Amino acid sequence: MPNITPLSWLIIALLAFIWGGTFLVTEIALTEMPPFWIAALRVSLAAVLMIMVWWVKGFRLFLTASKPADVAALIFIGMTSSAVPFTLLAWGQQYVTSGFAGVSMAATGLIILPLAHFFVAGERMTLTKSLGFTLGFIGVVILIGPQAFDATGNDLETLGRLATLGAALCYALSSIVMRRLPAIDSIGLATVLLLIATCVTIPVAFAVEGPPPVPSSEIIVALGFLGLVPTAAANMLRVIVVRSAGPVFMSLVNYQVPVWAVLLGSLVLNEPLPPSLAWSLALILSGVALSQFRVIATLFRYRTR
Repeated sequence: MPNITPLSWLIIALLAFIWGGTFLVTEIALTEMPPFWIAALRVSLAAVLMIMVWWVKGFRLFLTASKPADVAALIFIGMTSSAVPFTLLAWGQQYVTSGFAGVSMAATGLIILPLAHFFVAGERMTLTKSLGFTLGFIGVVILIGPQAFDATGNDLETLGRLATLGAALCYALSSIVMRRLPAIDSIGLATVLLLIATCVTIPVAFAVEGPPPVPSSEIIVALGFLGLVPTAAANMLRVIVVRSAGPVFMSLVNYQVPVWAVLLGSLVLNEPLPPSLAWSLALILSGVALSQFRVIATLFRYRTR
C-alpha cells in the first residue's frame, strides 16, 4: 500500500521546483550543445556521481533473492525512465511547440491513473482522484495558453507529437514497473537506471549528431548542474517517492513543474507572467488537493492529535 507522509509532499514540491528550473539551464546549454548530447552528457555525468555514492553504500541492489524477471524489469525501467523519453523529447521538440511538449508531460498523470488502477495494489482509480487529476491537467493547459495546441506546419509535426506523448507514456510505464519491483536499495536502483540510460543515450547521440562539440567553461558548469541536480539527485528522490508513496502520487509533480517554469522564467529572465497564472494555479492546487483528499485529511487528523 502507498505510504504517503509529510516528507513525501516535501519531496515532490522540491522535485517540481528543481525540474521547473531545469528549462532555464537547458536553454543555456543549447546555445553550444545539440539536444541529444545534452541528454547523453547529463545522464552519464549523473551516473558517475551516483556510482561513487553507491560505492560508499556497498554496491547493494536487490535486498532479497532476485529472479530473471526482476532483472528484465530493471532494464525496462532504465530504458523508459530516462533513455527513451529523453531521446523522444529531444527529437520531438524539433517539430512541435514547447507548449504541446509541456501538455504532453502533464498528461503523464492521466496515463498513470488507469494503469495504476489495474497493476498497483492500493492505487484504485476513484471518482475524486480522477476529477482531481483532470482539474490539474486543465490548469496546466490554461497556464500554457493557446500555443499548447498550435500547429508548427512542419511535415513531421504529427510524428513529433507522437514522440512527446510517447515520452509521457514511458514515464508512466517506468513508474508503474518500478513500484512493482521487489525489495531493492534506492541508491542502487537510481544508479543502475542511470547506467542503463548512459549506455543508450551516448551511442544514439553519436549516431544522430556525431562527436560532441567542445563546450566553453560556462556550458560545462551548466552541464554539471544538469547532471548533479535535476538528474542524479532528482532521480534518487523520484525513486524514493515512487517506491514508498506510489506512482500516482509521484505524477502530481507533472502539474507543478510548469508553474515553477513560468515563475522562474519571470524572476530570472524577466519574462511576462501570463494573466491566466492565478486561475491555472488555483485549478492545479485544487486538483492536487482533490486527488489526494483522503491522504490530506488523514495527515491533518494526525497533526491535530
